[in-house]
This record gives sequence, C-alpha cells and structure tokens, in this order.
Amino acid sequence: MARVISICNQKGGVGKTTTAVNLGAYLALSGKRVLLVDFDPQANASSALGSNPLKTEKSVYHGILRYYEPQELVRPSVLYNLHFVPAAPHLAGAMVELVGLPEREYFLRKFVNHLRHNYDYILIDLAPSLSLLTVNGLVASDEVLIPVQAEYYSLEGIGQLLDTINLIRDNLGHDLKVMGALITMFDERERLSREVARELREHFPHTVFEAAIPKSVALAEAPSFAKPVVLHRPDSAGALAYRRLAEEILSREAVSRAPVSEVGNFNVKL
Repeated sequence: MARVISICNQKGGVGKTTTAVNLGAYLALSGKRVLLVDFDPQANASSALGSNPLKTEKSVYHGILRYYEPQELVRPSVLYNLHFVPAAPHLAGAMVELVGLPEREYFLRKFVNHLRHNYDYILIDLAPSLSLLTVNGLVASDEVLIPVQAEYYSLEGIGQLLDTINLIRDNLGHDLKVMGALITMFDERERLSREVARELREHFPHTVFEAAIPKSVALAEAPSFAKPVVLHRPDSAGALAYRRLAEEILSREAVSRAPVSEVGNFNVKL
C-alpha cells in the first residue's frame, strides 16, 4: 500500500511542484510505482508532465466530487512507472462547493484511498496556501514533505504550517507526520543560503534532508519540454540533487522503516 506524501508550503516559489515532479520521476526510475496527484488549481505539475490544463476536461476536481471514478482520471507520463492525475483551473471552484458539505476535509482522502493499493508512493502537489484544498491534501496524506527555499521569508512560514498540521492532528484525529524539510534554491556561494541552511538544520524539530536542491537552469527549463529533469538534463546539478533525495528517502525506508517525526514547533531568527 502506498505511502501518501503531500508536498506543501504555503509560500509560493519554493520549488514545491519541481520537487513533486522530479522526486516522483526518480522514485519511478528506481522501480517504485508512483502516482502524482496535482491538487493545485495552477496545474503546473500537470503541465510539466505533458497535460494542457486549459484543455483538460477530466481532472482531480471531477474525481473528488465523484463525477468519474478515480481510475478513469489516471494518466501515464513519459516514464513507465510514473502516473499522474491532472488538475485544471476549475479546481479552484471546489473550495466554494465543498464549504457546505459534510466531512468537507475528507474528499481527497476518499479519492486517494481508492488508488493507494496500486502504488508504492502517492505524491500530492498542493497549492501555495492554507485553504480548504490544502487541508484536504494534508488529511489525505500520511506524511508531509516541506520544501524550504534558502532565504529568510521561507523560514517565517514554517511555524504556521506546523501549527496547521497540529490542528489537523488535534481536531480531525489524523495522525499526520512530518517527513522532513528539503532545502531548495540553495547556492553555497551565497552567505544567506548557508545561514538559512544552518539555522534550519539546527532548529527545525524534524528531519532536514541531506540533499539540498541548488538553483538550476535545467530545473527551470525542463517543464517547458514537458519532461522531468532526468529526461532533459540528467547530468545537471539539479537532476543529481533530486536523485540523491530519492536515494535518501529509499535508503531510510529500507534500513529501518522507523516512524517519521511527530509535529513540533519551529521558531528561528536570523
């Protein structure tokens, strides 16, 4: 049965979608069966895997509202073991439609549970906000991976996200874990990047992955070719960093299968 991992940070531009697509690609290349659920109305992950959101008639929106069965919405990608469920801009309307419905936080969870027996990993790419859609994504997940850009403002929002995770645990009774934080857009030559990485590793109460994702032209270019970076520039620094991240996740699972961290607090000042 799949490990369901949401990739979440309410701050935009931190490499969330880039992480979802490229981590999924490397997990698939390792032989794991991977499903990427695009749950962001911007639908950038869908575009990066070859879907045109403006022409998408069947999306995750129709799945959570049961217009179609979940299996009908799964699409293949250019990689054998990597499938995805596309999003489209009309997903934004679900926030309004779900508000008045009972158990409104559980719609995506019910959708994912129909698919999780077919995969080893399900990755959920969430919008850069703390909306009802985000809560649905977190409730659907077992774990949360938090991309953190190597700059000060990215640190400021982590405490709010951890508070939201605690609220979900306490009020909805969902045992959501923090898988870890991933440093993104890291430039070892920049003092600020080094300081942010140091503060995060010293003060974040959960795992911080050893792999750090650098600023990379190849990572920025790959979506325009509708490919993960491994099929665009596999020799680039960005590609190698995501390969190391996938290896780190797989090695931790293989060695111990230890439970991931429960949610703590995060306060840091640079």
